[in-house]
This record gives sequence, C-alpha cells and structure tokens, in this order.
Amino acid sequence: MKQAADSKAASIRRPLGLALAAALGLVACAGANEAEPAAPAPATEAGDANPWPEVEWPFDADPALEARIEALMARMTVEDKVGQLIQGDIGTITPEDVRKYRIGSILAGGNSDPGGKYNADPADWLALSNAFYEASMDTRDGGVAIPVIFGIDAVHGQSNIVGATLFPHNIGLGATRNVELMRRIGRVTAVETRVTGMEWAFAPTVAVPQDDRWGRSYEGYSESPEVVASFAPAVVEGLQGKVGAPGFLDGEHVIVSVKHFLGDGGTTHGKDQGDTAVSEVELARIHGAGYPPAIAAGAQSVMASFNSFNGLKMHGNKHLLTDVLKGRMQFGGFVVGDWNGHGQVEGCSNERCPATFVAGLDMPMAPDSWKGMYESTLAAAKSGEIPMSRIDDAVARVLRVKMRLGLFEAGKPSARPLGGKYELLGSPEHRAVARQAVRESLVLLKNNGGILPLAPGQTLLVAGDGADNMTKQAGGWTLSWQGTGTTRADFPNATTIFEGIRDQAQAAGGQAVLSVDGHYESKPDVAIVVFGEDPYAEFQGDIPNLLYRSGDTADLELLKRLKADGIPVVSVFISGRPLWMNREINASDAFVAAWLPGSEGEGVADVLLRDAAGQVQHDFKGTLSFSWPRTADQYANNVGQDGYDPLFAFGHGLTYARPQELAALPEDPGVALGSDARGLWFARGTPALGVMQAFEGSDGTRQSIHDLPAALPDGSLRMTSVDHGAQEDARRIEWTAAGSWRLDLNTVSDITPESGEGRVLQLNARLDKAPTGAARVAIGCGEACLGEVAVGDWLRSLPVGEWTTLAIPLQCLADAGADMHKVAMPLRISADGAMAMSVSRVSLAPAGDAAHVLDCTD
Repeated sequence: MKQAADSKAASIRRPLGLALAAALGLVACAGANEAEPAAPAPATEAGDANPWPEVEWPFDADPALEARIEALMARMTVEDKVGQLIQGDIGTITPEDVRKYRIGSILAGGNSDPGGKYNADPADWLALSNAFYEASMDTRDGGVAIPVIFGIDAVHGQSNIVGATLFPHNIGLGATRNVELMRRIGRVTAVETRVTGMEWAFAPTVAVPQDDRWGRSYEGYSESPEVVASFAPAVVEGLQGKVGAPGFLDGEHVIVSVKHFLGDGGTTHGKDQGDTAVSEVELARIHGAGYPPAIAAGAQSVMASFNSFNGLKMHGNKHLLTDVLKGRMQFGGFVVGDWNGHGQVEGCSNERCPATFVAGLDMPMAPDSWKGMYESTLAAAKSGEIPMSRIDDAVARVLRVKMRLGLFEAGKPSARPLGGKYELLGSPEHRAVARQAVRESLVLLKNNGGILPLAPGQTLLVAGDGADNMTKQAGGWTLSWQGTGTTRADFPNATTIFEGIRDQAQAAGGQAVLSVDGHYESKPDVAIVVFGEDPYAEFQGDIPNLLYRSGDTADLELLKRLKADGIPVVSVFISGRPLWMNREINASDAFVAAWLPGSEGEGVADVLLRDAAGQVQHDFKGTLSFSWPRTADQYANNVGQDGYDPLFAFGHGLTYARPQELAALPEDPGVALGSDARGLWFARGTPALGVMQAFEGSDGTRQSIHDLPAALPDGSLRMTSVDHGAQEDARRIEWTAAGSWRLDLNTVSDITPESGEGRVLQLNARLDKAPTGAARVAIGCGEACLGEVAVGDWLRSLPVGEWTTLAIPLQCLADAGADMHKVAMPLRISADGAMAMSVSRVSLAPAGDAAHVLDCTD
C-alpha cells in the first residue's frame, strides 16, 4: 500500500489554479473573516482541451491483493457475481434474501429502520447488522461466502440512530472554514457508525450548489468550489483514515461515498434531479472540484447523481463515469447508484438497466427493485448484453474495497472493535466536537449598538418556535428522511438552543424564560427569538424563490411586537439556505444565521452570552459560505459570477472584535409576497409556501399538521407518507370517523384570474378506501362565503387503489357560495365516516387535464 503524497498537489497532476491550490492548503489562505477570492480559477491551463485534472490513485499495485481477488472470482458463479453488484434496502430485503441471492450490499434508506421504527433502539440496528452479515456468510446451499457491506446516510453524524451526535449540516460547516474540524467530525461519525454495525457512510456530499432554491442546498459546504475542494479530503480522511497511516480503514473507520457525481448542485431552476445544462469546462471547474482531492485521499466509493448533464442521465453517462472518473481521475474504487437512479436512464426501468453497467456504474442502488435488477442483470450477463468483462471489472472493484476494509477477517459487526459500545453514541467527547462546530458555524449579520454578547445575569425571554425544538434544530436527514415526525424524547444526548441559554443564565444568577409566542408576565431585559425553516430534504425542499415562508409575517410580527414593547431583540435564524430576510433583520437589534446546528444547541449560548464574570466566551468565527440574497429572486448570484451583487457577500461575517452598524435594509423582496401559493396549493405531498394544513374533528378540535405521522388525539384522522412518482411525495389521509382535512392560506388570495370558464380544482389522488358515508369538498373564506359540494357518490364510483386526477369545477363551488375574490381555504375534504385517500397535488387546472370530473348539474 502506497503512502499518500505529503502534498495533495502531488496527487493531482494537472494544475487546478491558484484559488483551488489555496483551498487545498498549498498557499496561504485569507483569515477567517476576510473576503474569499472573488472568482474560482479555471481547472485547465490555457489552450488545454481536456478540462479534467489527472489524479493519482494513492495505492500502489498490490499483486497479493489482486491474486486473492482473482482466486475468489474463479470460484464464483455468474449468479454469485451479479449478486455482489446489487444493493437492496432493509425495508424490502431480508437476511434470507441476502443468503439466497448472494446479495453484496444493503442500505438503510432515510425512512428504513429495524422493525419499521424510526426511533429503533441502537441494539436493534446492531442485531440487524449481525443478521445480514451472518446471512452473507451462510453457504449451506452453495455459493461463496462474501461479507455484505452495509451503507447508510450518515450525513451530519450518524443521524439515523437515537442518541447519536448530530453535527451542523454542511452549509453550517462550510461557514467554519475549519478544515481540521472537518477531519474530526468525520472521525466521530465513523466511530458512531461502527457502533451499530455499518461500515459505509454515504458521505461526504461535495455538491457546489449554484441555485439556493434547491432543496439540498444545505448538503453543500459552499457555493464556492474552492471551499468544497478544501473540505473533501479532510472529511474522507476523517471517515476512512489516512492512506498509509496506522488505522486506515480499520474497525474504527468506514468507507466513504463521495457524492453525487456529477453536477447535482447545478440543475436548471434548482430542480432536484433536473438537468445541469453547462459546458463541460464549467462542470469540471465548479461541480467537479471536490472529486480530485477526495480521490487523491483514497475515497473508496463514489455515488452517481440523479441529475442529467445536458440531457443525459448521469447513471447512463459513460463518458463521465468511465472515461473521466475511472480513466482520467484514475478512481480505483467502485461507483454506486442512488435510489433507483438507474431507472431514469433512457430505455431502463427500476427493475432492468443493462445500460447503467455498460456506462460504468458498478452497484445500482435498487432499494425496492433489487430482485428484478438481480434477475434482469443476470440474464443480461448471460446473454452478453452486459459484457462479462464489465461484470468482472465491477465485481473486482467491489471485492477490492471489501478486502481493503478487512471485512473478510472482521467477523460479525457485534464482534468488531466498536460493535455494541453504545456509550460512544453522543459521548461527551463527541458532543464537544459538535458544540465547537456550532460555535464556529454561526454567522453574525447584524449587531447594532453592540447588543451582543448578552450578560447572562439578566432576565432573558427566549421565544420562537425554534427555541426548544430539536426537530427543527436538526433539520432533514435526522431519524427520518425529511427529518419530520420526531419528538424531544428521540434526542436523549442533545441540548436545545433554549436549554443551553437557560443553563448558562441560571449558572450566572440570571434566568431564561421560554415563551414560544413571545408573551410574558414580567418584562424581560432582552428577547432572543429563535425561528426559521421547518425540516425538509431533497425533492420536497425545492422552493420557487427565496421568500421566507412565502412572505408569511408571523415571525416578523413577533419581532415587531417585542420591539414595540421596548425590548431589545436578538434573532437566531435556523435555515438550510440563505433567504430574503430584510424585514426580519430590520426588526432585530442583532441577527444571527445559525443554519441547522444539530444536537448541540448550547453552542449558540457559548457565543451569544458572556460568562459569569462578564467576559466574552467565544467570538463569532463563521463567515458566509453562500452569498446572502439582496432580493427574493436572487437565488443564483454566486461569487465569481458576472454581475455579482448580493446583500451580504460570500465570506462576510461580523465579530465582536470588529463591530459594524447595519443601516436599515430595503423591504421590497423583488417578488410578489405569497404569489407562489396562488393556483398551486399542495405539491409533492407538501403544502406550497404560504399554505398550512390541518385536521378538524367532529367536535371542533383543530390540529395543525407539521410532522408526520400526524393524527387527531381520538384517532379519527391520521396522515402518513406514501410514494407516488417519487419517494414520499404524497400523503395518505385516513378517516375512521367524521372529520376534515383542510388547507389554509396565510393571506387571502384572489383567484379569479385562475378561475375562468372550464377551470377546476384538481387533485392528483388515489382513493384507498371508498367513503362509507357522506363526503364533501369545499373552498371558501369562512362560513359566509363557503362553497361546498357533495362528492360521496362520485368517489364511490371511482376505482380503488389507482392514482388518477380528480376535478371539481370551480363554477360548482362558486354556485355553492364560494367567493373566488377572497379565498382563504382553497380545499377542505370532509367525510362523515370511514374513508382513505392519498393526495400528491392540489391545484387549479383546465378541466381537460383531469380523468374524472365531478358532474354537479344533477
């Protein structure tokens, strides 16, 4: 095994430009709070037609390893080989399936857990890991014993496991600019992942997001390729260990999956899984920046991306997967797919895609389609549609990584060095690393009058729905895919922002009073208001512009009310991306971008509060890794671009040592407030911005729906996630007694421009259980202008269990009393008895688009 070159530049043969060299530590970097270089340097020398750097894979040829692989493969049947190339999800694959089909890899998707419990005990995870391992080594019916490898999205710590340390999401880590801290975070994540039996983390994400509307923006460290390139090797080495050093890929480390190759952060309109329509030079310079240093650090796997590059899906792009990644970059590990991403390749389905192997993918991620992929791939291998040389190359790549990781000698997960050491989950040492990351990720955007740091001996009012909310604080990819549906009890080794402030205030003789709505009995000395985005992840997190909550003024009104009472206000903003916040910043004396801090809320108190002796505990260190927008439509204005003109520039961040007053900001967002909510009210199973959803019981009980699963206390109404066109892009509403599901707008909307002749209220829906009694659909602005029509008989005439489009003519609703000039409730579905319906989208549409149109003329 070859010792990695001391200088990363020695492993990347092509010049990467001065800026990228600086990011890799080859030249001196600017101070933490100084502006970063304005423009990323080109990845090529002038006149060089190939934009891709040549990377030196940091492993010498190993004849003994290759002989071992060759000997093992000589014993393997085609069935054995194909099994090694298929990855199934624990939600649909069993240990017996692994044994029977000799499956080589499993994963736990964002909502896949032992026993289907999102908060399964860590011991349940380890037991499941053991069961899959033992199945892979069981050869009673023939086949070769090859240990299975278990992958999981440990993207901000081992965030699938109750009690694990949760680090800030990558957007916050990018604000730290602390490369060594990234290495320590990787190390902690590896240790806590090994405790419950997994050996493979689907991390790091080295996307370079260029459009902040993208729902995965927070998974990127920065809009700057230099920052991403500087972090990539450190995280790889933290997770895997350093090539050639003691401990590399030992039982306390995991293999990485650098993702998503390639261009996921550059899709048009910030659309998840969309098309990245740029030149190959730009693809290499911006979106490819993290891969050369990660490969030079010995990354063992790379994950292909959902997106297309100029119309060609990455899972089928031979030029980039084979010629560039495996050829030019000399990547010697294996390429894994993303969730059924192969099924999006032209001519493919989730169950069959020879083209993805031919293009260079080695292991398709086939979570619920693994059996079909196994059978079709086996047939294609036997027929020659997939050349056996390609099968053998892919199998050798997988086996090489498994042997390098020591899986053949490791024994079952519980017998490995860290297996079952649950005390390491959220240990004090690990939490200290995360707390440091929180402190260093905070970015101070305003501190007028030097209000911060606060004296802890005062009476501090802590308000806002993010103050004592671990679900909101942790964000997406936390115990569930979207990060929703959790409770405070699911985070035993964690501290909310309020709890951290309370503890430090009490220790200094002061007090912190929690009041989410900001009301108080005794006037406080200062108010700290913690608010921001609700959790989301890919796909469901895409937004049309950078308006915070579509211009909803609830948090703004809270800030203004406290200011009007003469109380100084400190705002702590939780978000997965920079948003247009001028009104909220103006209404605050101080404004802190806290991103998604994770489990260590006390890190916020460390910076906001002085110590008991009145001294500054920690100054702000964080600087913006994403430019802050001047208007809500400035979602793709990135450092280095022509016309770059943000409100707060990349690299901006105030400190106590360097105070600065901020003048009042203009309050014109550049887009119509609430405009995105008109005509589209529910999409991909989620209310549009500016829309809220709620249940109403027959007794008048009303309950807002924020997290899933959701239910009324008496169980008469329940909502869960289901799949329609994508993972969890629909909601199933089940009635067991009388009640309603409704959508409400934050502001009354005039929909007359969208409600002309022939227009309908359209639902993309699936009737899961026909109504046993009466059912009704309504829109309105209150009882005085409510339009409601009966739909029970119509629904009973529909096929059960089939997705379709349902339409209620707006004229029917208008004739029933709805006033289209002032709609506040664009939908209410009521049932008097049992019924079940899944809904993915609610919108206004032409009648001709629907399969089933209600006839209300009878």
